[in-house]
Amino acid sequence: MNIILNMKKLKIDMLSHATSAPAQGVASVYLELMNLMEKYGKDDFEIALNRHSSKMDLYHIHSVNPSFYLMMKKNRTTICFVHFMPDTLEGSIRLPKFAFRIFKKYVISFYKKAKEIVVVNPSFKKELVEYGLDEKRITYIPNFVSHEDFYPVDEETRKKIRKEYKIPDNAFVVLGVGQVQTRKGILDFIRMSEENPDMYFVWAGGFSFKNITDGYSELKKEMEKKRDNLLFLGIIDREKMNGVYNMADVFVLPSYNELFPMALLENCETKHPYIVRDLELYKDILVGDYLRANDSNEFSALLRKLKSDEVFYNSSKSLSEDMSEKYSEEKLYEMWKNYYYSIFEKYNKN
Repeated sequence: MNIILNMKKLKIDMLSHATSAPAQGVASVYLELMNLMEKYGKDDFEIALNRHSSKMDLYHIHSVNPSFYLMMKKNRTTICFVHFMPDTLEGSIRLPKFAFRIFKKYVISFYKKAKEIVVVNPSFKKELVEYGLDEKRITYIPNFVSHEDFYPVDEETRKKIRKEYKIPDNAFVVLGVGQVQTRKGILDFIRMSEENPDMYFVWAGGFSFKNITDGYSELKKEMEKKRDNLLFLGIIDREKMNGVYNMADVFVLPSYNELFPMALLENCETKHPYIVRDLELYKDILVGDYLRANDSNEFSALLRKLKSDEVFYNSSKSLSEDMSEKYSEEKLYEMWKNYYYSIFEKYNKN
């Protein structure tokens, strides 16, 4: 819904420590929004970072740090960006059961304390309501990525990038991106490499949470095995990720649990086909009859078809193009602009 606006320039304090751990999707979302405000919002907003001033109009919280919990006061209009649900913590980090229970309760308490909630997937409204949140306080705004940061490159550049990572020019490259965690489906990705020796598999990402990562010992052992067609790049600087997406032929996301994966949107900007695990949550956010699989065998079957069938490959590329158009930064800026002003008006009617 568009709002006719004739209001003052809003002061927003962005409260975040999302970049404290490397290579997290949470950090990517936060950085994209900050860049969006810088690019389009100079006339509408005054953006601060972790200022904690009492003179701000809105407080947009991006991470669940205790310091942010304490600053959520009745006289402040606080917005909490839900980047993860409590259940997604399982398969991400390894903690004693009692610690997990305490942390999950803390996260829900954090969300309840905020005056407003933003989710990146509409399917999570229901889950938050089941935890006791008021649905009227929950708004869906999807993720997005910048066309300037992620874009297709020419063939010569693509070859240079492959050479940098010592990947053959003629290889059919399958790319996975994300933290190395059990829930990300790393073991299925490894199985795909074993089932398809004529393809080259690359995973960009590492142990952002180090040895408290769920499945750390098993995953580390698997990653250290030498395989001729499987390469783990480790954590890659965000500035280099456009090149990593472009050197691939197909992007796969075998994760068992996501909200709205930034890596998928980043890939779609480079216009390469993608395959995701067949999860209920994707039905509300992906475009068209997207490629999906349930296990490594089904992923492999689709990969083989993409490799051998040029018509199928090109039609699958169009799904990425549709995603890029649907979640463009221009459209998302208007959504955020309308949202911020509507929330300000809601709590400042006088």
